[in-house]
Amino acid sequence: MVGAELMAASAEVIAARTGRMAQGLTSAKGQDFKELSLMSSEKAEALSASAGAVTASAGAIGQRLGRVAMDEGAHALRAAAAVTQARTPAQAAEAQFRYAMGWWSRAAAQAMTLNGELLKAQAEAMAPIHKTAVANAKRLRKKT
Repeated sequence: MVGAELMAASAEVIAARTGRMAQGLTSAKGQDFKELSLMSSEKAEALSASAGAVTASAGAIGQRLGRVAMDEGAHALRAAAAVTQARTPAQAAEAQFRYAMGWWSRAAAQAMTLNGELLKAQAEAMAPIHKTAVANAKRLRKKT
């Protein structure tokens, strides 16, 4: 929904501003320099806010993945200890199997968590751009 709304608002803003620029070439009043300057400053502001959101998300995700990697290292150490302390080859194989199955479960859970975090990061990164485009479309509609 947000993506479609962003695309529609962007198309509306581009059409309105392109029309104003063309009109400014033939009008005695000339170009609307206030509107032209907004084109750059608003984009820079929205993209800066978007980059800030991406940076914050990447930092948080990186920290969590670092903790997960450390935790997995601890699991591997415990598994290695269990294998070396096994009294029979069957016990060693059982310890390896337990670690492998646990790793698979943890990896699947981490993949799901990361997927959710990336989707959230994407939404947070798009929010300032969406907000600006929708506000511009609304404002430019009033000017016509």
